[in-house]
Amino acid sequence: MKYLTKLIPFLFLLISCSEKVGEGTETWNVIQEEILTPQCVNCHMQGTTIAKQSGLILSEGASYSALVGALPKNLAAKNDNLVIVSNEGGLKGLGKSFLWEKINAHDREHYLGDHPDYGQMMPPGENFLTDGQLQFIRSWIEAGAPELGIVSDEKLLLDSNRYEPPSFQPLAPPETGFQLHLGPFEVPPNYEREFFHYTDTKLSEDVFVNRIQIEMRPGSHHFILYSFEPDTKSGRLPAFGVDRELRDPDGAIHTPTLMTMLNHQFFGGTQWPRMDYKLPPGVAMRLPSQFGLDQNVHYVNRSDSIIVGEVYSNIYTVERTKVNHVAELFAMSSVDFSLPPKKVTTITRTFYMNKNVKIGQIFSHAHELMTEFVVKISGGSRDGEVVYWTDDWQHPPILEYDPLIELNSGEGLMLTATYDNSTDQTVKFGFLSTDEMMILFGWFFE
Repeated sequence: MKYLTKLIPFLFLLISCSEKVGEGTETWNVIQEEILTPQCVNCHMQGTTIAKQSGLILSEGASYSALVGALPKNLAAKNDNLVIVSNEGGLKGLGKSFLWEKINAHDREHYLGDHPDYGQMMPPGENFLTDGQLQFIRSWIEAGAPELGIVSDEKLLLDSNRYEPPSFQPLAPPETGFQLHLGPFEVPPNYEREFFHYTDTKLSEDVFVNRIQIEMRPGSHHFILYSFEPDTKSGRLPAFGVDRELRDPDGAIHTPTLMTMLNHQFFGGTQWPRMDYKLPPGVAMRLPSQFGLDQNVHYVNRSDSIIVGEVYSNIYTVERTKVNHVAELFAMSSVDFSLPPKKVTTITRTFYMNKNVKIGQIFSHAHELMTEFVVKISGGSRDGEVVYWTDDWQHPPILEYDPLIELNSGEGLMLTATYDNSTDQTVKFGFLSTDEMMILFGWFFE
């Protein structure tokens, strides 16, 4: 017994050492040691000009409290209700974090175009963080930005790829599939131009699409590809190869164009200047050969000179034998709402399923009065769960789900959009960026 008594402290020491070896380094300590100290502290330390200007000290021991829950010194970011790093977690926490706006190099065009008063991106110049560092920080913020605990996988840091700012380049045609090209076209000064262009795909049979790639010149508000409802008569289809303006020169909606929109079936689109979306293996969308693709482009020019728009789209096809699930596209939309002047209005609409479905992707569409767009599951065991959140009307996230969102018949998605109408006019549904919309796009299969 006396030998065992003497061994107890030694055994305890061995157990303690063993536990420490297996624990790994806490996520916040990794961020400090691997990212902040080598890349940020030289500028953001006590007494430096940048530290005085930003009010941000990132030296060890001071950085956590300076970041998490702290208000930014930048007035524009503060007025946008951002904190430097939010501890709310999830997509909302990410969207409320000024730090993420400042370092997310892959969103550089949005940052420079939409937030010129946020200051320069960080690190300054084009010394961007690696993709691994970005994903490591992102997963920490989405986990609630804790000071203690391991919430990010250090293997993420092995990804040394780094963002390189691209310039607009025509897409090379796909090896399997076909390419669409729209433009170049002009957008007059201080004008929003939206038009449609029906393109003959020259398909002799239905094809299955598992990837869509889009590249646009700067200035686009959105680009959408439409097919048509299966029962659309040939007399209701527009002519091929003709630009159909949505508005007349006096600003009024061009009725013949509006009539062709009534039979549209959403096929793909984005509000980002470039998109490369691939469906999961075994999943593809059916593109019917009886119709072409109606290209819908919307450019907003708020400058005093003409800008030039142009869009390339690559449609990648796959053999039918490789398709296990045919994805169907949806557009959940509310057009019956009114936003009173000088008021914040929240609108909720719920869309129920009439069959069992699995949803693989969703993204929102609204205009500049929208301050928050939330999607929750309605019904079932996941009732009330938030599956989508954004406060960015111009470049909303396109979210993919793995595992897929499973909804049974009778369950659905509840859309809640909040709008801050600071104007003197009542705003309703409409096609200008100064009107409003409330749409959720995505795909599913039964």
